[in-house]
Amino acid sequence: MNHLKTFILLAAMTALFMGIGFMIGGTGGMAIAFVVAAGMNLFSYWNADKIVLKMYKAEVVDESHPNAVVRAYVADVKQMATDAGMPLPKITIIPNNQPNAFATGRNPENAAVAATTGLLDMLNRAEIRGVMAHELAHVKNRDTLTMTITATIAGAISMLANFAMFFGGNDRERPGGMIGTIALMLLAPMAAGLVQMAISRSREYEADRVGAEIANDPDALASALQKIEAYARGNMNPQAERNPATAHMFIINPLNGKGADNLFSTHPATHNRVRALLELGAKMGMGRGQTAQGFAATSVPQTAVPQTDSRPSTSVPTTPQDAPKGPWG
Repeated sequence: MNHLKTFILLAAMTALFMGIGFMIGGTGGMAIAFVVAAGMNLFSYWNADKIVLKMYKAEVVDESHPNAVVRAYVADVKQMATDAGMPLPKITIIPNNQPNAFATGRNPENAAVAATTGLLDMLNRAEIRGVMAHELAHVKNRDTLTMTITATIAGAISMLANFAMFFGGNDRERPGGMIGTIALMLLAPMAAGLVQMAISRSREYEADRVGAEIANDPDALASALQKIEAYARGNMNPQAERNPATAHMFIINPLNGKGADNLFSTHPATHNRVRALLELGAKMGMGRGQTAQGFAATSVPQTAVPQTDSRPSTSVPTTPQDAPKGPWG
């Protein structure tokens, strides 16, 4: 079913791309756009994950990393992937103060998970496990291909529409005339709408459910979502603001409203996700009347994740002016 959804998505994106080409250059422009779109679709299938990881300057890490928090993060992802019967994904970190995470890749055999330095700094170990279990769930459910290709092509469509307006907005000879010009002004929001249709809210709820089962800790994921939501509002994610078509890939919407218009928000309300996770925890017999952080204190040794500025330093840079205190500086 996911392969069918991906095909429909690619067809819709290609048609929109061709429509922009027609508005710019008539039939010839449409033909060129078709060739470009076909090549982009093929390229995106094989390379979209690499593009996104490079866009966010993701660094592959392993258990030899000098930072104890990163080593624990790597060990937990490996352990959860093994327990879930999944191929081990590429494990990366992103130098960004905003706490967030995403997964990418065309299939479970070629997947990667990414956590920001802000996430590793601000959450405790149980909460980080919950977040990464959610991302592993996206990989297991084969959501990542659709999510990644959508990000790449929607971004290209928005750029082409903006290019057309900048260089041809006053050209009355262009096919469609003034109506075509107005249509082009609406194409970028249409691209955002396609993302919203393609990346349904049900994907996040399902990834929350499966992730809670992988980590065996719904409360920790619920607590993590609340913390990420609160921290993300106060920490700008410059890469996401410049590339809003990738916003749907993150566990929490990274656009905080201070930059690009928040057109690509496809996430369910956090409080609804938290309520569903707490209900799941009760069904799993894990409802203890505690917060996830309180539960984590009893289930994760505190020596595993030091909570002071004595944490080992890492080579991953952060933004000095707003970097929080913790393992990143």
